[in-house]
Amino acid sequence: MKAVEIKNGIYWVGAIDWAVRDFHGYTTPRGTTYNNYLIMDDEITLLDTVKYDFSDIAIKNLQSIVDPAKIKNIVINHIENDHVTSLDAIMALAPNATIYITEKGRKGLDRFYDLSKWTIRTVKTGDTLKIGKRTLLFLETPMLHWPDSMMTYIPEEKMLISQDGFGQHIASAVRFDDEFVDCQSMSELEDAVIDYYANILMPFGQLIKAKLSEVQKLGLDIEVIAPDHGIIWRKDPKKILQMYLDMANGKTRLRVSIIYDTMWASTEKMSTPMMQGIKDEGVECKVIKLRATPMSVAIKEFWNSRGCLIGTPTLNNIMFPTVAEFLTHLRGLRPKNRMAGAFGSYGWGGGAVKEAYEELNKMGLELYEPGLQILYKPSLEDEAKCYDFGREFARKVKIYHEKF
Repeated sequence: MKAVEIKNGIYWVGAIDWAVRDFHGYTTPRGTTYNNYLIMDDEITLLDTVKYDFSDIAIKNLQSIVDPAKIKNIVINHIENDHVTSLDAIMALAPNATIYITEKGRKGLDRFYDLSKWTIRTVKTGDTLKIGKRTLLFLETPMLHWPDSMMTYIPEEKMLISQDGFGQHIASAVRFDDEFVDCQSMSELEDAVIDYYANILMPFGQLIKAKLSEVQKLGLDIEVIAPDHGIIWRKDPKKILQMYLDMANGKTRLRVSIIYDTMWASTEKMSTPMMQGIKDEGVECKVIKLRATPMSVAIKEFWNSRGCLIGTPTLNNIMFPTVAEFLTHLRGLRPKNRMAGAFGSYGWGGGAVKEAYEELNKMGLELYEPGLQILYKPSLEDEAKCYDFGREFARKVKIYHEKF
C-alpha cells in the first residue's frame, strides 16, 4: 500500500501484514500493520521503522515522498524486532541521519547493531527536537511495554506517535478509525483494542494510569493518536484514551467466563449446568474450551469477565496440560480485580482443582472456594451440584462487581 498523508506533510509510510497469525505466541487472526511516520519539514524526520521482512515496502513508501538520503533525523520509540529490524536498511540509505532514542533503548539497540557507525542522541522525558515548523517532544514510557519505550508528541499538530500504546493487531486497507468504522464496525475495533490490551499490556495497568495522568498534567492537546500497529485515531482520540483508562482501572463487564479443557468429556459435561446456573442468576456467560480456542482469545475472554471458572480434569494427579499452560500464561499477565474458582473431574485420584487454586492464589485473585470435583462422569445429582455451583458463583461475582 502506498504512503498515506495523515496531516499536511506527515505521512504513514508503513506496511500491512495480512498473513501473520502468530505474533510472539499471540494469535492474530486479523493480521497487523507496522506503522511508521515521515515528517516533511526543514529537517526531514522518520519516526520508527518496520519489521525487517517488510523493509522493502517501507523503503518504497519513503522513496515515493522523498529521497531517503535527505532524512536528517530518525526517532526510535521502541526497539522490539517488529519496529527496529529494518533500521540498518534505512540507515544504509540515510547514512547522515541522527538517531534519537532513550538511554535504555540505545543500550538495547547495541545488542542488534554496531552503533559506532551511526550518530546516536539519547533523550528523556521533556527533551525536545526542533525540526523546522514543528517540534518533537519526547515522553519516556518505560515498561509500556519494554524498558526502552517512549512516545513522541508534536504540539504544532496536536499529534501523539504512541508506539505500542493504543494499538491493535488489524490489517486493513484503511488507515483511520472513522474509515474502519464505516467499512467494518466500532465493535470490531473495540474488540481488537481489548484483545491487544489483554494479551500485551494487562500487566502495566498502574503504569498506564500514571502515564495518562502525566499527559493530563502536561496539558497535551491531542487530536491524533498514531500507534505503531493498527488503526490511527483521528475522529475520536478521547475514546481510546478513555478505553485505556477504564482498562487500567480493571473495568469490565458483569460476566462470567468458563475456561476449561477435558479428557473424556466429564469436565466438559460439568460446564453445561454451571453455565445454566450462571445464566439463571442473570449473569452473562461465555464458555471456552482451550484446545478449540487460541490462547490469546481465552486471555481476552478472561479479561472481558468479572469472574472466571477454570475447569480441569486430573491427569497424573495434576492439572491437564492445556489448563496449566493457560494459567501460567495468565499469571505472567498479572490480572487484577477478578474473581476465580475451579472445578473438574477425576478418576482414582484428584489433585488438579487444588493445583488450579494454588495458581489462582499466586495471582492474587479473589477466590471462590471450595472448588467442585466430580468422580468420573457426572451423574444427574452431580449435574445439579454443578448448576448450584455456577449459580452461587454468579451471585458472588455480582456482589464483587459492585465494588467497581
